[in-house]
Parts: sequence; C-alpha cells; structure tokens
Amino acid sequence: MRDALDSRLAARVAELRVARGWSLDDLAGRTGVSRSTLSRLERAEISPTASLLGRLCTAYGWTMSRLLAEVEAGAEPPAVVRAAEQPVWRDEASGFTRRSVSPPHAGLRGELIEGVLEPDADIAYDAPPVAGMEQHVWVLDGRLEFTDDGTAHALATGDCLRLRLRGSTRLRNPGPGPVRYAIFVALP
Repeated sequence: MRDALDSRLAARVAELRVARGWSLDDLAGRTGVSRSTLSRLERAEISPTASLLGRLCTAYGWTMSRLLAEVEAGAEPPAVVRAAEQPVWRDEASGFTRRSVSPPHAGLRGELIEGVLEPDADIAYDAPPVAGMEQHVWVLDGRLEFTDDGTAHALATGDCLRLRLRGSTRLRNPGPGPVRYAIFVALP
C-alpha cells in the first residue's frame, strides 16, 4: 500500500509541475530542492520527507493535507470519517506520523490533523503553504516545541497555541516520550 501511495504522490507532484508549465529546474529554483531529487521523487524512486513535501506545497500554494488527500482517497471525503478510514502518512526519516482526521474538502476552509513525533524528532518548514493560514495546535500528550518565524513556544499536555503562519515553522519533540497533538488548520 505504501508503494502505491508513493506512486500516486509522485504522479500528482509531476502533474502539478507540468500543469504550471514548470521544468524540473524551475521547480528546483522555487523550492531549493535539487533537480535530481525532484526527478527521483517524480519517478517514485524515493519517498518524500515531511520537509520536502512542505517545500513543494509552498511552491504550489497548497496545504500538505490537500495534496495527501488527493492521492490517498482520490475522491471527495465522506461527511463521517471512521477512525479506521482516516488516512495516515508516515515520514520514517523524521519520526513523524500524520493522520488526516477530517480530510480537506474543496468547499471547506478547515481541517483537523493529528500528529505524532517520536522523541528528538525535528521538522522544519521554510514557509507556510498558504500565507496567513491559521493553525490551532493542541498538545494531547507529551511536550512539543513549536517555533513560528523565530518565536519559540514550549507546549505541554493540554496547552493550545493559536497563530497565523507567515514565516518558517519548526516542530520538535524534546522527549522523553512521543508527543501527540492535534492541529486545526483554517485557510484565510
């Protein structure tokens, strides 16, 4: 199943680039990702990391949830999404697991995501996919360091951070155990 998801993701990333009339060199210039890495990704020779997907989504002006929802389900999500049917994506390299609790829908502006970061996991995004995107980050269990455009926030179980994304972000689990959190995303 993972190989099928990676293949669909690779195909969709290539479709988005071609639809914009961009060459691999154009996309490399917009993302700071090497042409060879992008080429390997589009041929499904490598699985993308969360950071790489973040860079691509920023270039396309899409949320990661929207991109993953398209390749995971391929159709409009139902009104009720049973736990067993919620798409899960894992970035093995960074120790990040992402569950799309309420998959995005073209007619809606918000979505709910559950994230789990293993101890010492660290994910950085250069820019938000959509400037001014609102997020509510609620720590369900553990500790999370969330840095927004250079401002660090130390969050513990039960804490909730509300912000609009305008610059770089970083999520880090200082340990000792996994951190589980929910993010509500609202497009501007």
